[in-house]
Amino acid sequence: MTLEDKVAVGTVHQLGTHTFTPEAIVAFASLYDPQRFHLSEAEAEKTHFGRLCASGWHTTAVWMSCNVAADKAMAERLRAAGETPVEFGPALGLKNVKWAMPVFAGDTVSFTRSFLKLRSLDKRPGWFLASKHCEAFNQHGNKVMEFDSAQMLRHAEQ
Repeated sequence: MTLEDKVAVGTVHQLGTHTFTPEAIVAFASLYDPQRFHLSEAEAEKTHFGRLCASGWHTTAVWMSCNVAADKAMAERLRAAGETPVEFGPALGLKNVKWAMPVFAGDTVSFTRSFLKLRSLDKRPGWFLASKHCEAFNQHGNKVMEFDSAQMLRHAEQ
């Protein structure tokens, strides 16, 4: 099976869902993004958001958690099928990060990724650079986040 087949270039992959609780929103914000609309329902009501909402960085971090879990699940499926799994290497950065609308306390967000293209790395045999488009949608189907990413992948069979 080729690397393109294993990562299904051009296909939208569902990574999982997460419900953002008020407690988790406040805990994350207390550590990493201590703005009043992330820290207190009462304070958030006084802002343009009108209620407690998650930091965009919190949403992005949860996407990453779902992404890593999906990588591990893919490796398990490939091993079970007798195939060599893809080794997911480091991400090389994010571009075009957009937090399109707030994620409010109680929202359940679904996370996706699509591999757009693969490019072999001539100086690193067996390694590829994957371009990805990543998105998140709330329970109403509204896009709440998107970004583009590049990630290194290793595939021993190519």
